[in-house]
Amino acid sequence: MLSRLYGVLLPFFVSFLLAWLLDPVVGFIQHKCHVKFRGLSVAVTLILFVGLMSLAVYLIIPAMGREVKSAAVAVEQYFADFDADKYFTKEQQEQIESALDGLNLESMLSYPEVRDAVKSFLPKLGSWIFGTLSWLSELLVIFVGLLYLIFLMIAFPSIRANWRKYVPAKYLPQVSALVHEMSVNMNAYFRGQGLVALCVGILFAIGFTIIGMPMGFVMGIVVGILNLVPYMQALGIPPCILLCLVQSAQTGQPVWLTLLLMAIVFIVVQTFQDMYLVPKIMGKVTGLGPATILLSLSVWGALMGVIGMIIALPLTTLCLSCYKHYVLHEPFASQQTEVPAPPAVKPPKRKKHG
Repeated sequence: MLSRLYGVLLPFFVSFLLAWLLDPVVGFIQHKCHVKFRGLSVAVTLILFVGLMSLAVYLIIPAMGREVKSAAVAVEQYFADFDADKYFTKEQQEQIESALDGLNLESMLSYPEVRDAVKSFLPKLGSWIFGTLSWLSELLVIFVGLLYLIFLMIAFPSIRANWRKYVPAKYLPQVSALVHEMSVNMNAYFRGQGLVALCVGILFAIGFTIIGMPMGFVMGIVVGILNLVPYMQALGIPPCILLCLVQSAQTGQPVWLTLLLMAIVFIVVQTFQDMYLVPKIMGKVTGLGPATILLSLSVWGALMGVIGMIIALPLTTLCLSCYKHYVLHEPFASQQTEVPAPPAVKPPKRKKHG
């Protein structure tokens, strides 16, 4: 049932997550700024959120356009001035030419099985393309998600105050403890990981710009966004290698030098992230080792897709907390508060009677 309803439940889940993250802002505007109506506070929050996103896009898009244009010119120049003698020996060039000459597409397509496969594949390909480009359905999903977000942000105080009424009294203490633990884990993780991703994206953008990589600013932002999921910034390495090849062809630098500079940027930023940013910002939010992190990303990603990878670490931390609490009978991490020792009380001085 969850698999069938995944496309319907996904907008609601994303809207609920955004409403939960933006609820402190709505509360600040409503109570600290003395806005009387909750709906007006929600409207101001959404205007601020959309305005900040639009401002970021307005500032980033022109720089991205210039860098993409310069990279396209560099790639065109690279292929125009490409000299195979710099990269391949005569023997390797002859082997490549013979391999390409051996590929006779006309003879390959003469087989009945291949022709039938192509005939059956082309209509499916067309339907997939038209299905992907059905912007009306995507626009409808965005509109429904926006409605979810508005309604949930308005009703969030009521949800937070009344959800206990739907839990049987017998299980209310356990469920309340679980919800509190999940809220603490999610709150700390998302805000901390978002701040880490922002810092890492800025550092990568600065580093790539310093070494002169084409589209360095754009790649820095992309790597920062990928860093929202731990260890996912490794997906940015192959595009960076291609951009280093373009940089080498554009500037005449040796390929090994551009790759070395890129590796230095990755090593410096990753070291700063692991040694300072993560311990300082994240602290002991998850307490998971690298192997456990990769396993949790794989498992929750297989179960819930991209959303599962985003919430994998807080869910894994919650599962471990439940195991420690209900099996090992340890208190939840949010309940482990140190009780300060009472101050030492000095005995009263006795008055000397003459």
